[in-house]
Amino acid sequence: MRRLAIWFMLMVSVPLKAEESAAAAKEAAATSARAPDTLATVMSLGAGLLAVVAIIYGCAWLIRRMSGMTGMNNNAIKVVSVLAIGARERIALVEVGQQQILLGITPTAIRTLQVFEEPVVDSVSAGSGDFARKLQSMIGKTWSAPERKD
Repeated sequence: MRRLAIWFMLMVSVPLKAEESAAAAKEAAATSARAPDTLATVMSLGAGLLAVVAIIYGCAWLIRRMSGMTGMNNNAIKVVSVLAIGARERIALVEVGQQQILLGITPTAIRTLQVFEEPVVDSVSAGSGDFARKLQSMIGKTWSAPERKD
């Protein structure tokens, strides 16, 4: 009887073990089929990132290229000096050709205050204030305004 019981236990346990190992093999096969290919995923993400960066650089290049076309003659109008009068109000001296125009600038309007036929302030020396001198001494270089071609 004892032999029969041992034999019965062996016979029952062997198919159960085989069934467990078959189930484990199926799970391993299913997980390997569902697991994404890591290299392919990294390559796909890298290609997408490179495409986005290329688009950003392309747009920046295009904007830089197009901004040169808006104002071909940047030397025609020059801001000689600006003085803040209030929190949002300013007075600006603008040079157009041989004339200098004093403008009052507010958030809602720009008005001509005075038109000077002859230059009141020399536009070449207008940029050399205290701040400009201090900055020049810190940098160690001299700076002068670009020469006008009239």
